[in-house]
Amino acid sequence: MIITSKEFDALLKAKHPQPHAVLGMHPINEGEKVGVVVRALLRDAETCEVVDIQSKPERRFPLQKIDEMGLFEGFVPGDEKVFRYQLRTFQKNGEIKQFHDPYSFLPTMGDVDLHLFNEGKDQKVYEKLGSHFKTVNGINGVAFTVWAPSAKRVSVVGDFSAWDGRYFPMRSLGASGVWELFIPASCGMAEGVKYKYELIGADGQIRLKTDPYATYYEAPPHNASILFDTRNYRWHDDAWLKKRATIDWKKSPVSIYEVHLGSWKRKVEEGNRPLTYREIAAELIPYMKEMGFTHVEFLPVSEHPFAGSWGYQVTGFFAPTQRYGSPNDFQFLVDELHKNDIGVIIDWVPAHFPRDTFALADFDGTHLYNHADPRQGAHSDWGTLIFNYGRHEVRGFLTASALSWFDRYHIDGMRVDAVASMLYLDYSRKEGEWIPNKYGGKENLEALEFLRDTNDLIHKNYPGAMMVAEESTSWSGVTRPTSEEGGLGFDYKWNMGWMHDTLVYFSKDPIHRKWHQNDLTFGMIYQHSEAFIQIFSHDEVVHGKGSMIMKMGSWYMNEKAQTLRALYALMWLWPGKKALFMGSEFGQSNEWKYDGSLDWHLTQFKEHAGVQKIVKDLNHLYASDPTIYRHDLEREGFHWVNCTDADSSVISFLRRGDKPEEVYLVVGHYTPNLRKSYRVGVPFEGFWEEKLNSAADVYGGSGQGNAGGVQTKVPEKDWDGQPYYVELILPPNSTLVFKYKIGSAPKKLEVKSDEKAETKTVVKSEKPDKQEPKK
Repeated sequence: MIITSKEFDALLKAKHPQPHAVLGMHPINEGEKVGVVVRALLRDAETCEVVDIQSKPERRFPLQKIDEMGLFEGFVPGDEKVFRYQLRTFQKNGEIKQFHDPYSFLPTMGDVDLHLFNEGKDQKVYEKLGSHFKTVNGINGVAFTVWAPSAKRVSVVGDFSAWDGRYFPMRSLGASGVWELFIPASCGMAEGVKYKYELIGADGQIRLKTDPYATYYEAPPHNASILFDTRNYRWHDDAWLKKRATIDWKKSPVSIYEVHLGSWKRKVEEGNRPLTYREIAAELIPYMKEMGFTHVEFLPVSEHPFAGSWGYQVTGFFAPTQRYGSPNDFQFLVDELHKNDIGVIIDWVPAHFPRDTFALADFDGTHLYNHADPRQGAHSDWGTLIFNYGRHEVRGFLTASALSWFDRYHIDGMRVDAVASMLYLDYSRKEGEWIPNKYGGKENLEALEFLRDTNDLIHKNYPGAMMVAEESTSWSGVTRPTSEEGGLGFDYKWNMGWMHDTLVYFSKDPIHRKWHQNDLTFGMIYQHSEAFIQIFSHDEVVHGKGSMIMKMGSWYMNEKAQTLRALYALMWLWPGKKALFMGSEFGQSNEWKYDGSLDWHLTQFKEHAGVQKIVKDLNHLYASDPTIYRHDLEREGFHWVNCTDADSSVISFLRRGDKPEEVYLVVGHYTPNLRKSYRVGVPFEGFWEEKLNSAADVYGGSGQGNAGGVQTKVPEKDWDGQPYYVELILPPNSTLVFKYKIGSAPKKLEVKSDEKAETKTVVKSEKPDKQEPKK
């Protein structure tokens, strides 16, 4: 036996940190022994030979089995030159195998790669860390690399090794903390093979971990990583990607349909299973096109073990969940959406990760990905762990995750979840439960830098990409460019304040709404402080909050549907881009359930069909006219006509286009009374066409309205600060949308005395005596 007893013992006990220094072929020159020594650690092998594949004919040299665990060693005399070889074994089951030795290859990551990784500056580190099909020296195989700086030993385990960590130990690449091993295809490496990493941690405990950079995972409870090559999908969306790069989404229609893949539709006849990615493509795309949505936003599709987290407790940051198919199947879904001119946004969760022992938590026996101090590293509300944004490798991991989704899966945007929890060190913490930053403040400086850098990289590498923040506080500059002071670099922010206030208003009994007029109008005070998306999200239809239609402040379903239609019409004509959670577009009655299907059968009833139709019409109206969407994010696109008629529960405003005469008038009336001859000031003389009436009979409404439009009249003095006015019929709980038609004005309009008498009763009231304080 040539191997030293110390190295012999370390190999057999699976504690050797540098197995390549012992296993494989090595030159030897010790006295009479001049040549090479070859060692191999092989499971279930009875005999082993070294095959010189360079010689003609090939030569074979038997190795001696020096331990029953399968450690073979042999001396090949010669001139100390290492030659190309394979190992040939006779297995216990009688099988003969011949394969390339994993320990005959140099590292697949170079010093520059390792340096960039440790600096957190390798934008495509996901192409190096993890498992990757590669060809090394003409040999096909898989390169495994994992970051575990405090581990004492790391092995690749799987079906190919009977999950025994004594075989296929990895080598440590020094101070980088990276462990590496190239395993040739002839050793059983192929797409679909399951694997994990077995580590001896800093605490001496053995851990079995999934690959943080894996692209595919086994279903719970085993959660193994799976070898998969995402490069083999052939894309057909070049036209979309080229077009996307030229679009200014801030001046384009953006109407987002928020979808949870597992509960949009289910196969009830097949055990209530969810649809696959490919089945979803076949049904979701025609529905979205009919409904007029421009984008779909998927709740997190990243791999997650607990379905009840809806995907927000992620364990596979680079992998589409296996629940609905393979990574290629998800690529097919995105491809098909793009071929139909529908953009794809996914929810991304860099704010925290779960404590599951098979994933990131205590990865190498230390708090590798999170802070050790729970005041910095743990969310008490969610029971999860907070990423350490000050560690370069962790920031690089998260940034690479974001970039990989754009690169591998051609997504068009991300909605970044729980941004507020990242910005504030004292988020949901009492005094003494958090640690101030170096300046004594509560801002998480490392998280701020991470968000800015990631947004900049995505915008630089993927023109037309859309980054959306779910940020629930009044933090300033969320959608300001990073080049400006305080800017975080997001394109949009969910308008959660508007969502909350508006729902408070519409949830009131109509008789009480006049006391809550400021809930309806307050949002305009800050509407243009950020680039907002008006949203009614999944969070508003769970946990006892009631569905959108059941929130409406009426007793009867037809009145609730009436109110919901009016709310949606107001939302679509309000400034800002639009987003609506699935099921809300047809007024689902039940709260959303992540493990069941939407109640599609409700669309056969007029109340729900009417809600669905008005959302469809609103989408098509919104997308068809730049007058509405081009100035969504600019102050000049909106002008109040009157927001103070609280007694009547009426508001009115204008949406303006590029030309002065390109203008819409929106009038919202939110009481159960029919109002006749209600005056609203307008800027131009002529005909105002009624483009949409939420009370129209086609929506299941009363059919009351303005017979297609109204002519202006001239008041004795300005009305609502406007030179003209229109006299409207306002149906109960309705939103009306009018568009000015150029050249339709009569030559002269006079106000008759009897008309004056009629309108005397329709005046704007003063503010109510009792009113909630301004927010």
